[in-house]
Amino acid sequence: MPITSEALKQDPDQLTEDQLAEVADFIAFLKFRDKRRRVAFDPAQLATLATEFAEDGRALAEAGISECAAMLVQEDQL
Repeated sequence: MPITSEALKQDPDQLTEDQLAEVADFIAFLKFRDKRRRVAFDPAQLATLATEFAEDGRALAEAGISECAAMLVQEDQL
């Protein structure tokens, strides 16, 4: 059985305030989800971002390895 907007408009009158708040949250979620689906990503921009993240990741890993080595030396001295 198809749901009509007229039938949906009558339902809120029978809901509690808490239920109305949940409905409002769900409607906000649906609008948000719809906006996300409409976003078109430029493949060139994504490639640039991936390269930047990879460089940042390598730098953090190298810093982390140096830091880790220093902590191991410090633990050995205890």
